[in-house]
Amino acid sequence: MLPNQPNSPLSVSQLNRQVKQLLETQYPAIPVQGEISTLSKPASGHLYFTLKDQNAQIRCAMFKGSLIGNRYRPKQGDEVIAYGRLSLYEGRGDYQLIVSSMQPVGAGALQAAFFQMRDRLAAEGLFETHHKQPLPQTIRTVGVVTSSTGAAFHDILTVLKRRFPAINVILYPSQVQGNEATATIVDAINMANQRNEVDVLIVGRGGGSLEDLWCFNTEPVARAIFRSHLPVISAVGHEVDVSIADFVADVRAATPSQAAELVSPDQFELMQTLDQKAAQLHKAWLNQWQQADSTLSNLRKRLKNPAEQVTAWKVTFSNLQQRLQKAIQQPLKNQQNQLNHLTHRLTRVNPQTLIHQDRQSVQHLEMRLQKSMTLSISPKRSQFQKLVATLQVLSPLSTLERGYSITRDQESRVIQSIDQVNSGDEMTSLLKDGQITSIVTKTKR
Repeated sequence: MLPNQPNSPLSVSQLNRQVKQLLETQYPAIPVQGEISTLSKPASGHLYFTLKDQNAQIRCAMFKGSLIGNRYRPKQGDEVIAYGRLSLYEGRGDYQLIVSSMQPVGAGALQAAFFQMRDRLAAEGLFETHHKQPLPQTIRTVGVVTSSTGAAFHDILTVLKRRFPAINVILYPSQVQGNEATATIVDAINMANQRNEVDVLIVGRGGGSLEDLWCFNTEPVARAIFRSHLPVISAVGHEVDVSIADFVADVRAATPSQAAELVSPDQFELMQTLDQKAAQLHKAWLNQWQQADSTLSNLRKRLKNPAEQVTAWKVTFSNLQQRLQKAIQQPLKNQQNQLNHLTHRLTRVNPQTLIHQDRQSVQHLEMRLQKSMTLSISPKRSQFQKLVATLQVLSPLSTLERGYSITRDQESRVIQSIDQVNSGDEMTSLLKDGQITSIVTKTKR
């Protein structure tokens, strides 16, 4: 009997509520393995299905938020492990498993194998950046390693046709799922390298489960990509899918369509760029033509008729010739006139008469100079004599004539006060007829 047995009957709602609380408390999170059946995904985005085994089944619900975060996309008939909590839908009294995550059976082992191989190949250096080749600047032919019937090849062709139809595409068909897929992928990569007829190689397929994509996680495929001398773009699955091929390839694309975008320029952008370059070229050509035309017009204006040019040169030459003759004849004419003048003077005047006249002129100038000097010096002499008399009156020598003397210390400074000397100092007294040297023995005021 349950604890807290009620004394009165429970309503159905009360019973279902208590059972729901009991289930959610006792089974907060459990894994359940089974086969998916009656899979349904309504417009709400939630997923409803049934998990069953040989003897029983349970209803399950996986809400939209959990489904978005789960990489595995369940399909009808898949054997899966669902992680969730038990609950009860009170309206019908059905208990169900609320699934938070789900993965196919065997995915855990594959995931572990994936990480082991990733770490081992990384340790060997297959993922190092310095091994990766850059994509060519110009790509004319693209090789594709994928299934000829898969959606990936169709998506690549669609993108290339839209972006740049001039790019050639060569398909190296291979299986991309199943036991034989690894060998066919390796053979296709090796064939592309042997033929060496493409600029870049796209290796990939569309989305799928971890088992579907496993051939791109195998060691032979990884080493074939690493050995390729052609640049390799890995385009495996959807954006969330990551494979060993992605790590070892030179470039990873999230999807085959994105790989096609990486190897192809946008024809509309190229056409727009070409139009811009053509416009710039036309503008530059037009500017050059206009400059050349302007230069030609200026030269035409400067260019004269040769006959006119010769006539102008003749006129210039004639003018220069006249100026040269004038420049030569004029000095000669001047010198001739001067010679004639001098000759005329010599013939008219006796040289002795000229000498006598010049001598009289010199004597007259001497008399004027003597008189002028006398008149100029006399006042200066009188003024000088007065200054000399004044200077004698003021001169210290006049004072000495009257019996006074001038006394100086050893440094020739005039002694004007007894404060300037001390007992024992040597002094020199200047008199009118000589000097006396004495030593101070005593001072008195």
